[in-house]
Amino acid sequence: MAKFIIRDDFWELFPEAEIAIILAKGIDNTEETAKPVRPELTEMLEKSNEAAKKFIIKDPISENQAVAVWREAFRKFKTKKGARCSIEALLKRVQKGKAVGAINPLVDIYNTVSLTYGLPCGGEDLDTFCGDLLLTKAEGGEAFLALGDEENDDALPGEIIYKDAEGAVCRCWNWRDGQRTMLTEGTKNAFLIIESVDPERGEDLRAAAENLADLTVKFLGGSAEIQYLNLGNKEVEL
Repeated sequence: MAKFIIRDDFWELFPEAEIAIILAKGIDNTEETAKPVRPELTEMLEKSNEAAKKFIIKDPISENQAVAVWREAFRKFKTKKGARCSIEALLKRVQKGKAVGAINPLVDIYNTVSLTYGLPCGGEDLDTFCGDLLLTKAEGGEAFLALGDEENDDALPGEIIYKDAEGAVCRCWNWRDGQRTMLTEGTKNAFLIIESVDPERGEDLRAAAENLADLTVKFLGGSAEIQYLNLGNKEVEL
């Protein structure tokens, strides 16, 4: 059985990191099925945009704790110029009055959780992985076609990435997802992830993971299993 494995080269940089994995299986992510609950999903996302304002009380945005910890983390590995943590990208939209809008039901759910808790959340289609999924330093050249792009923009040597046997899944830790593994309306089994580099936010991470699992099952059906990975627990079966 395939696994998600966080390699030691990651832990050498981030020994206090903690990552929550939610394996959501047997879900229905179609907009058609979600139509009866779309108003509730939309309202939930709108409320989370408002709730996120508590994380951006300072200007510039980099001085806010939810962002500052990730700015510091990104200084520890090679990144593409201008790459920022996904939570910073969401909070910047809120700060500029450009609300984070609907994409598809599951993405809307994890964006709601990300904004509510000020933690980076992401998701991939579990059935698209080729072999084990790794969180590790890139060797360099791992194939990657980002969402919205038309040409590959492959990983840099020393960059922290999620990757499988076919290439990068997400670049610069949690900066950009790839088209190959993205969540779609056809996704039946999902790999959802919430990340923390701030040891003071362990309780927030657990609350966010439970919220994400509960909302996924509530709106999309199926089942959701939570696993927490840290320096003492580096892998989980998928």
